[in-house]
Amino acid sequence: MDKDLAGLEKDLIALEARFKEELSGIRSNRPSPKMIEDIQVEYFGAFMPIKQLGSIAVVPPRELIVNVWDKGAAPAVGKAIEDASLGVSVSSQGLAIRVSLPPLSTERRQELVKLVKGMMEERRIEVRSRRDEINKAFKAEMEEGVLREDEKFRLQEGVQKLVDAANHALESIIHDKIKELEE
Repeated sequence: MDKDLAGLEKDLIALEARFKEELSGIRSNRPSPKMIEDIQVEYFGAFMPIKQLGSIAVVPPRELIVNVWDKGAAPAVGKAIEDASLGVSVSSQGLAIRVSLPPLSTERRQELVKLVKGMMEERRIEVRSRRDEINKAFKAEMEEGVLREDEKFRLQEGVQKLVDAANHALESIIHDKIKELEE
């Protein structure tokens, strides 16, 4: 029973980390290597992410530079970034590929905020569904005689505290991302 709470806590922490990771890939006015690092590039007949073909550096205020390790990979990396429809301009300079991010328009910012809020709602649904699964398990254990009613309520209270903490953490993450988008 307490192991169920520990498992829930572990699941919720993992969900928060995944959510943070997902949001880092959404473009804002700040460049992030996450935007392009997983773009697949066809190189010598195999598909590889950019992060395996070179290093990615941020050049403030709105540029990324990909330094490929093999000169033959530079054109393929540049083309893959252009084909990814990120709304960026790409220029190659030998082993370096410069990715320039134009400033976000007001309409695009609003679209991204809406997208981020939609993602947040999906995570909330995941949290509620996980809570409901555990509460059903507690109810079934009580009906089987494994748990007493007061234990069930104590465990449900613990579950709710974990869910509230996870929702608060998700709110904090989304608040920071929206603030970043509106810069």
